[in-house]
Amino acid sequence: MKDVLSGEGSESSSFDSYFRDPSAADVHALAWTLGQRAESIDALRGLFSGSQNLVRLRLWCFLELAAQPQARLVREDLNQLFHQLVPEALDAVLKRLRDLNLLVWDATAQDYRLSALAQQVQGLLAPLAKAPSDDDEMSALLSQLAGAHALGLADPQQIKHLHAQLSRLRDEFADDIASGSEARLRSAQPRFARALQLVERAGQALTTLIRAEHDDPRLEREARALGQGQARLLSMASQFTRALQQADRQRLTLGSTGLTTSDVRQWLLGHPALHTLLGDALSTGVRPVLISPHDMIDVAEGEFERDRPDPERSMVLPPPTEASHGILQTLGMPAELGALIELLKGWQPAPPSGGVDADEAARHPVSAAVLGGRFAQAAYRMQLLPLLGDEQARGLKGMTGDLARQPWQLVLSPQVSPVNDEQVAAISDGHLVCENDSTT
Repeated sequence: MKDVLSGEGSESSSFDSYFRDPSAADVHALAWTLGQRAESIDALRGLFSGSQNLVRLRLWCFLELAAQPQARLVREDLNQLFHQLVPEALDAVLKRLRDLNLLVWDATAQDYRLSALAQQVQGLLAPLAKAPSDDDEMSALLSQLAGAHALGLADPQQIKHLHAQLSRLRDEFADDIASGSEARLRSAQPRFARALQLVERAGQALTTLIRAEHDDPRLEREARALGQGQARLLSMASQFTRALQQADRQRLTLGSTGLTTSDVRQWLLGHPALHTLLGDALSTGVRPVLISPHDMIDVAEGEFERDRPDPERSMVLPPPTEASHGILQTLGMPAELGALIELLKGWQPAPPSGGVDADEAARHPVSAAVLGGRFAQAAYRMQLLPLLGDEQARGLKGMTGDLARQPWQLVLSPQVSPVNDEQVAAISDGHLVCENDSTT
């Protein structure tokens, strides 16, 4: 028993010796099925024994041999196929494949051929030959199930494995939704979209499988359970959308800069050294204030005594008093808005019969109206420019309407060009053109 628990002596130990009741090894359906695949298991053990590089070499040679269209290969064909390998490595791999009964040597014809066992093992290892992608979570199971159903070879164990994978994905997505974290939701959104896409692609085959009449009751039971799991995963689409909308509503815009908390979080995630942002903020040591429970009780009692109403105090209304004189202060518009209006007024539009100078006077670059001062001021002026020529804004009173009524229009292009400014590194290409300019 000590050898069984430690893993030593496993070659001589029987499979049923690991069970409390040895008869249970033959009763369980999956354990019995694996027992019938002992030859395939031994072949896999032989392929995957040793170091990672050696296993990778064997798998590469085996999958390359399985992909050859020739039924029989002579040694010269193998030498040309694996001309990159040194002869000693190729001989070692071929010997291992012959020992595992995956490659058969015909002494009469002097050639090699793959055995029936090799074809079975190649079917098991086929997903390894596929380039890794983001759809590996369910694509292999869905393709196997859809192909098996098309050939009439659907197995309850395949449906059970796919149902388990759907349940695990649903639990992971449910945890992401329950967390309320925008970072987790954004990270899980591509995986959730791919899972829905794969389920929808295989939906027709799964629906046919569920509605078909089966002689095996286990197959019908697992098919119905798979349909319920598919429906639960599809029903999470609305929950995921609501969670993302809730995260969007919680996003805050930092002043008039146009930056949001999501932008700050993304910038912090990509920062190479967050500790450098502190600078000298912690140059002085933190001085904690320690309060005992007795002090907190005394403070709480004092607060209760102070907030408790006095029963002897008169409850009548206080005598009338004359209100003091005050000044009503209203919120003024930012100074940048007035400065922008004055700047546009100073740009007098050119007369219709002008030459080259007139065309230049009728056009001004966007940078001339935006740049200047801090970045927040430049961003604010950039946000004001789309109001120029706006029909609804022209009917407003005040400085906003004055800006919209200026005889200029904003024309932007998708290109971005660097500028020589201390606060702004680059700005969108564009210009302000007079409304009377026919060249626009």
